[in-house]
Amino acid sequence: MKHLLSIADLSRDEIGEIMDTAISMHDVQRRQVKKLPTLRGRTIINFFFEDSTRTRSSFEIAGKWMSADTINLTGKGTSVSKGESLRDTVKTVDAMGVDMMIVRHMASGAPAQIAQWTNCSIVNAGDGMHEHPSQALLDAYTLRSKLGDLDGKHIAIVGDLTHSRVLRSNLLCLRALGANVTLVAPPTLMPSGIGSWAATDSFEVSYDLDAVLPHVDAVMMLRVQRERMSGGYFPTAREYAVRYGLTARRLALMPRHAVITHPGPMNRGLEISADAADDAQSLVLDQVSAGVAVRMSILFHLLSGEGSSA
Repeated sequence: MKHLLSIADLSRDEIGEIMDTAISMHDVQRRQVKKLPTLRGRTIINFFFEDSTRTRSSFEIAGKWMSADTINLTGKGTSVSKGESLRDTVKTVDAMGVDMMIVRHMASGAPAQIAQWTNCSIVNAGDGMHEHPSQALLDAYTLRSKLGDLDGKHIAIVGDLTHSRVLRSNLLCLRALGANVTLVAPPTLMPSGIGSWAATDSFEVSYDLDAVLPHVDAVMMLRVQRERMSGGYFPTAREYAVRYGLTARRLALMPRHAVITHPGPMNRGLEISADAADDAQSLVLDQVSAGVAVRMSILFHLLSGEGSSA
């Protein structure tokens, strides 16, 4: 395995291997000295053309804790801002002898295209509205740590599904692990062609959050991505919160064992209330912690000797 571009590139066993390795990587976070020699001498470029807090910082921490040399680049800080093509920029960086580029780009498919132009390993850290594979892996890891084997578990993914790259990766990952998935959104935020997609990949679609919540093992709330909207997706923020927000009232509808996740950043008071975000059932901070461990595991499998033969 040289690249991580899409969850679809991974088998169920490979997903399980990454999560199993992340368990030992998670132990590093609990040490007083958080350092492994695993990737000493390796150079990793965090190449982010879009803003990010969790993904960028967790990949950087993951690389540093594994003793890799990590360098952060942004689109504004490279020759792309001077008019140089993406192809020439990444080929220039690749020619410096780096081992990996972790790429976030606003265009769907950009990391896959970069992988064809370069010799180093490429990790998709989010491309447009397409995929975010490392987020799906950390979400599955977090859910598995609380719920056990996800085979047969019922996961509801709720919110702005049309604009979400997290949806696509999580749906592929959860279905690969045997989970039953229900997508919940207003009709205007349900992806086009969802009916044929559901028939192919065997998941459910609902427009009624109250009807779904009593039967879930986990609910994954997705951010309303207002920066990608040109208006008309829902009348007001208040109406969206009333119909599709995870409120204190809806929290009471969920089984006591059920858990809440959110990939962040959260719009408190819109898709999730403060009551739900801070409830004991919420795994939001667990996801952040898991993000470093899972991304350490990804770097290990792609760059270490064992990972290169996986």
